Amino acid sequence: MSTRTLTGAQILWESLVREGVEVVFGYPGGAILPAYDAMLDYPIRHILVRHEQGATHMADGYARATGKVGVAIATSGPGATNMVTGIATAQMDSSPIVCITGQVGSGLIGSDAFQETDITGITLPITKHNYLVTHASEVAAAVREAFAVARHGRPGPVLIDITKDAQLGTCDFDWEAATPDIEAIDRSGQGFGADAIELINKAQRPLILAGHGIILGGGTAAVQRLSEQAQIPVAMTLLGIGSVPASHPLNLGMMGMHGEAWVNTAIQEADLLIALGMRFDDRVTGNTRTYAPHAKKIHVDIDPAEFNKNIRVDAAISGDVGEVVTGWLPHLASVDRSPWLDHINRMRGDVAVRDIKNMPDQGHLYAAHVIHDIWRITGGNAIVVTDVGQHQMWEAQYYHHEAPRSLITSGGLGTMGFALPAAIGAKVGRPDAEVWVVVGDGGFQMTLCELATMVQEELDVKVCIINNGYLGMVRQWQEFFYQRRYAATPITAPDFEKLAAAYGVWGATVEARSEVESTVEAARRNTRGAVIDFRVEQEDSVFPMVPAGNDLHNMIRRPSPIVETAAD
Repeated sequence: MSTRTLTGAQILWESLVREGVEVVFGYPGGAILPAYDAMLDYPIRHILVRHEQGATHMADGYARATGKVGVAIATSGPGATNMVTGIATAQMDSSPIVCITGQVGSGLIGSDAFQETDITGITLPITKHNYLVTHASEVAAAVREAFAVARHGRPGPVLIDITKDAQLGTCDFDWEAATPDIEAIDRSGQGFGADAIELINKAQRPLILAGHGIILGGGTAAVQRLSEQAQIPVAMTLLGIGSVPASHPLNLGMMGMHGEAWVNTAIQEADLLIALGMRFDDRVTGNTRTYAPHAKKIHVDIDPAEFNKNIRVDAAISGDVGEVVTGWLPHLASVDRSPWLDHINRMRGDVAVRDIKNMPDQGHLYAAHVIHDIWRITGGNAIVVTDVGQHQMWEAQYYHHEAPRSLITSGGLGTMGFALPAAIGAKVGRPDAEVWVVVGDGGFQMTLCELATMVQEELDVKVCIINNGYLGMVRQWQEFFYQRRYAATPITAPDFEKLAAAYGVWGATVEARSEVESTVEAARRNTRGAVIDFRVEQEDSVFPMVPAGNDLHNMIRRPSPIVETAAD
């Protein structure tokens, strides 16, 4: 096969093109300038961010919305270290991104040169793998292997640090010679499919715990067939929302710290938990010593390292969730589980409907009003990207997601500032989708500079700010557990409507329930993005709530039925 002599910088872009990359999110600087100069000769769209953290969140949002690998690029030193939070976010949520950073010349490494930082050392604990490339001849192999690692098995972030002399140097480019050799994942697990099938067929009160891995592995159809065929209800982790349609009668809703009361109670009463693509996070289990005390436990995950890490299980199967579940289906017995389903439905009662369309607002605007109305007006068909805090939990409760990859949020790391840049990445990846940001007034102020990116790229992203004048979730903890000593949680915000105008974005301020629908509709008609400042009740809290480390059934309930009412 013929080869060409190219610079390392040219090989970088040539390799990205061959990996199918169409867009990168980045910010230039001295150590990455050779790559930026070469970029102009390649058919890849570059989106100039306003902060390198934004680049990683955009790559992450792009990956979550599309299932493709997202790519971010930055210079050495502070450019690289600004990416760390976004890399850690992607690592915790198994999002496949490749981050490319420039590095000082190889002869200067270790000399404390200008803008030198050991970014491979810094990111070693928060990447699946990383590379320091010091010669042009290493670039193609590093890129090919990085993409393979990012996609392979449990997805995750990979970093490639390329010295300036490696970008400027030349060598023969041989794509085939750079083919990666990725070892196969050990799928043996600690149990067999037959063990799981026997447990399922014997169970009278089983529950499926649906996690993010179902969506990542494309196993949504198989899991829904399992639920329907065996008449097993499904509870969602936060990142598992969308794996089974919200309208499906066997979808119970979200579990965990701010999950539905009937879901947590059902987990505690179940005799079998079938955990699919989830990792028994502490926000899901509460006190592990009292978690699901009557239940046998099956765990299916692509990553065997998750087995028995947090919760001891009775059958552990390592593999793709869709493939494993599909293999179970022909062997499932017909079991009458109607008493169990009836029991759960009695626990749900009317409160499960959470339809507050006609609820009198009594002069107050609640976040639940806002999110419910956005769901109703969009028909539940938008991609919603949330930040972290109270609004994140309200979104999970009041926006009913029918499709996978329609809720994008930072779960494991809980990264404030994630929403706006991640939504930009999602919109770039799925330009025909309606994309909404749901963000607090605190988190929005962390990365609002990316409004300029949104404007420069002419992206139609709608921003819903749940503005309560506090760092809301921290304030809620202070209310419940620190005698309302609101230390450093009241937060001043700018006039977000005027701020939006300064960026050239349509903006509005809403203070009454009667204004929500007309304002949301006006925002939807605006095709160049919108920012709506919803000034909601300041001391509202998310209910129910399981205090950290408490028993899952020991929930703090809402003292009065403010927003949990029956459907009209």
